[in-house]
Amino acid sequence: MEQPAPPATSTNSANSEKPPRNRKKPAKQKLDNKQAGPSAPRQLSEKLRGHPNRDSPEVRVSKTLSWILRHGAKSEGLAMRPDGFVKVTDLLANPKLKTLDLAALQEIVKADAKQRYDLVFEEGADSEAGVWWMKANQGHSIKAVKLDLVPISSASDLPTGIAVHGTTLAAWESISTQGLSKMKRNHIHLAQGVVGENVISGVRGSSQVFIFIDVQRVIDAGLKFFLSNNGVILTEGDERGFLGPQYFLRMETSKRVKIAEEGRTLTEGISSLQLNG
Repeated sequence: MEQPAPPATSTNSANSEKPPRNRKKPAKQKLDNKQAGPSAPRQLSEKLRGHPNRDSPEVRVSKTLSWILRHGAKSEGLAMRPDGFVKVTDLLANPKLKTLDLAALQEIVKADAKQRYDLVFEEGADSEAGVWWMKANQGHSIKAVKLDLVPISSASDLPTGIAVHGTTLAAWESISTQGLSKMKRNHIHLAQGVVGENVISGVRGSSQVFIFIDVQRVIDAGLKFFLSNNGVILTEGDERGFLGPQYFLRMETSKRVKIAEEGRTLTEGISSLQLNG
């Protein structure tokens, strides 16, 4: 006797078994760069530094280049030598710098009035090809970097005899009591003069207050000063990373009006600056 055919099944059938409504779907596993293991390439962002509305694309690329060479080499997967140099081929392979080539880097270095960078070609040994290397001359926060710096043993070693730090009035409140701090950087930066005095680098044009440092007194106290390749004066400060206000020689406004010196306290000077604008 012929058996009746079994009823057809459908995913839309009201009789088909439905999963409980409170059953959760298995969560998708996400692997970060550490979990993915060495076989999974690191996904680097193409996002540039700087402000997308205020800064031009060229400025944002420049800021990104500076950030990578001073702070972000490790997070960007770039190998950096102890002297701060990275291979140009590695640098140009970074997706953030995809608009650059060697000629563009050479132009950036040549056109930079503050001489922030050093770009060198090292000959290869025997049959090996030579390699281009690039570094930032100062400003690093990468602790492993040990720049080739010239030690300053006396104030007379400074070509200008001046060490000055430019800052804003807003920052003075903490500086006047704590001193200058290297913060996250490896060094406190000082210039050999103020803007407009043939100074290559070290003072921002937006500085409202200039703090002049008694270099010899700092050296006599056992703290160390160095000169970078582009003439910036660098110091690690004391054991806390500070250059205390006891080493401040005098203070001037951006208009070169003297507001504090020996015989007049720095507090009195800054009060005068606030009252007179």
